[in-house]
Amino acid sequence: MYSSRPLQRLLPIVLTLLFYGISAQERFTLSGTVSEVSSNEALIGVSIVIPSLKTGVSTNEYGFFSLTLPRGTYELQITYLGFEEISETVVFDRDKKMNFQLTEKAEVLDEVVVTENVEQLNIRKPQMSVNTLSVQTIKDIPVVLGEADIIKSLILLPGVSNAGEGASGFNVRGGAADQNLILLDEATIFNSSHLFGFFSVFNPDAIKDVKLFKGAIPSRYGGRVSSVLEIFQKEGNSKEFKMNGGIGAVASRLLAEGPIAKDKSAFLIGGRASYAHLFLPLFDLDNTAYFYDLNTKINFKLNENNNLFLSGYFGRDVFSISNNFENIYGNSVLNLRWNHLFSDRLFSNLSLIYSDFYYGLELDFVGFKWNSGIRNFNIKYDLKNYISDTFQINYGLNNIYYIFNPGKIVPNSPESGIVEEQLIKKYADEFAAYVDVEHTISSSLSLQYGLRLSHFIRFGQEELNVYENNNPVTFDPFLLIYQEAQPIGTVASSRSEQLASFTNLEPRLAIAYTLNDEQSLKASYTRMAQYLHLLSNTSSPTPLDVWTPSGPFVEPQLLDQYALGYFRSISDGAYSLETEVFYKDIQNRIDYIDGANLIANNAIEQVILNGEARAYGLEVLLRKNEGRFKGWLAYTLSRSEQRTPGRNLSFDNGRSNRETGINFSRWYSTPYDKTHDISLFGSYDLNKKWSFNSNFVYQTGQPTNYPVGQFQFQGLTVPFYGLRNQERLPAYHRLDLSATLTPKKNENRNWQAEWVFSIYNVYSRMNAAAINFRRNQDTGVNEAIRTSIFGIVPAVTYNFKF
Repeated sequence: MYSSRPLQRLLPIVLTLLFYGISAQERFTLSGTVSEVSSNEALIGVSIVIPSLKTGVSTNEYGFFSLTLPRGTYELQITYLGFEEISETVVFDRDKKMNFQLTEKAEVLDEVVVTENVEQLNIRKPQMSVNTLSVQTIKDIPVVLGEADIIKSLILLPGVSNAGEGASGFNVRGGAADQNLILLDEATIFNSSHLFGFFSVFNPDAIKDVKLFKGAIPSRYGGRVSSVLEIFQKEGNSKEFKMNGGIGAVASRLLAEGPIAKDKSAFLIGGRASYAHLFLPLFDLDNTAYFYDLNTKINFKLNENNNLFLSGYFGRDVFSISNNFENIYGNSVLNLRWNHLFSDRLFSNLSLIYSDFYYGLELDFVGFKWNSGIRNFNIKYDLKNYISDTFQINYGLNNIYYIFNPGKIVPNSPESGIVEEQLIKKYADEFAAYVDVEHTISSSLSLQYGLRLSHFIRFGQEELNVYENNNPVTFDPFLLIYQEAQPIGTVASSRSEQLASFTNLEPRLAIAYTLNDEQSLKASYTRMAQYLHLLSNTSSPTPLDVWTPSGPFVEPQLLDQYALGYFRSISDGAYSLETEVFYKDIQNRIDYIDGANLIANNAIEQVILNGEARAYGLEVLLRKNEGRFKGWLAYTLSRSEQRTPGRNLSFDNGRSNRETGINFSRWYSTPYDKTHDISLFGSYDLNKKWSFNSNFVYQTGQPTNYPVGQFQFQGLTVPFYGLRNQERLPAYHRLDLSATLTPKKNENRNWQAEWVFSIYNVYSRMNAAAINFRRNQDTGVNEAIRTSIFGIVPAVTYNFKF
């Protein structure tokens, strides 16, 4: 039987010879892992640096590193935020394996502690447009109702915003929420919000690493054109049993971790649940709104070269009104991963992933149940080849099979009179192969370049509409409006047939030129393809929105993004400055005809058109990284626009009939266009007992539509609107404060606790979520009504661990 193992072992040798030549200087490899001494938890992004050579590497997502150097004796420095630094002298006279364990540092507040900060920029690396937040920073940021929240923390970074309070999802560099790829332990999360946007689905107690790619996205990622949010869960403590949790105003959480076999395997299980709805009956409200979720993970160290991980997430939201209406939705993901070390230079990871987003609705007063969702099955194989300290290659394959359920109606009782109906399911497959190179040319110049090949197939379905001239949307030249075309027939096809297929090459390039040890210039180009589309004509996605694949009538979105940046470390890293300008051009962005109906629409192609989008701007991030007072100032100046020009569809007497297009073919502001976006975060450690945190946010008001006039029709006053998104809501701003009390009696006790007191929106700014217009019944005068969600919101949270 043929085996690929000899080729896999031969590959790193061949690549090494090609890169260095046969006569290259004798070189040896040091490889191993870096973990936390108290739990054996693998640490991501630990720096292993050789100061004398001004070179080094970082640990990957599983704590592995590999470093190849010429024969000699070198001083190694292993550094990571919040941990004691290790200095070790290593003789490179043969290939070696060494595992390092870092000890958590007890901070001394009266002195400045210089550490390698996971959130600080790296001057020499070509990677740009990336933000990393530590879990501790996320927990420090004051948020509404006192619950630490990953998504709301990201919104304080430059280039990231959302549609306002209570809005789900987030927007990156003027992109829509569906253009963000959200990965939890490599599994896709299709809805990142609980309770329609008040909370995120990520339990910070279970999270180890958070990284947001806004640009210069490596080739191993694909499928979205705006950003990649990569989140990894903790692996579990393989040394001793631990628990931690918190009790808040509206929700509580509990997490347990411990060894299955000491130092060889561990488990982690964590849960959260909200309970504010339990108090609603006190106010004679027969309504319900709550969420719950569960994080799980187990890992097994099979031997020195093999590790096995099984992780999962399950979450649900429940919302009901007087037992007449019930809404249940949420994510379920499962991932089985196998890490294998072929050699001290070749690391591999094989993942089998299942992801599901479910949306259910029951309307008793109508008499039916509704459910919809999207499922995918993903197999991916990634390899990282550490050729040398200056040349590394990542390459791999992945294949995702999708099942789209636009909706199914089922009667909830025999007497309801509702006829069961299944909207037409859709099926698709997305394949990708990639190669990504990290290449240090000299002490001043480093590159990251790669190529991704993506191939998308839309499979057959039970029924597909056929239209005259293959055009599902028609244009009325007299009324100047778009209308749904009537099908002239239907065709059926088997699951194995292909309705459409798309292939795209997606090159990536990032360059860093180091001016000196404190300054560098960086530039990047990114091309990406997105084959899935979220059908939503609201400014903030809702769980009812439906995902649909590219295929007949719907083209994949294609992005070209350019970025240029200046990066500086100030006062030996005590401060850092990051500035970037970017330009994004997106082809085939979905737009909607006026009056488009997206809910339970079995022929969605009749209400959508393919347009284009663009976004450009300036981002500035100034950080203070050390001392008692830490924080950052983020500012974004940007524009985000969309356009759908008219089509040339027919000819009459040699003259073309051109449509007006959406918005008369003019560019208009997207709902997530924020001209100015300012965020200020500060954290101050007064002493071992008290610490204080605050953040201030200011954003230009969200684009919207106001009526520009009205007319009378059969005794009714009917408003009419002008061009799309010409108006804006009032500017959004607020100030949040929090104080954390750690009682002195915690010292030398297994039970550790803290109290977090927070005030959201200190000066009770009534920010407008929407402005509605109505006629006053008493005066007959039209009036504008502002809808606000929050004023001032105080909260108390009790956190504990033992």
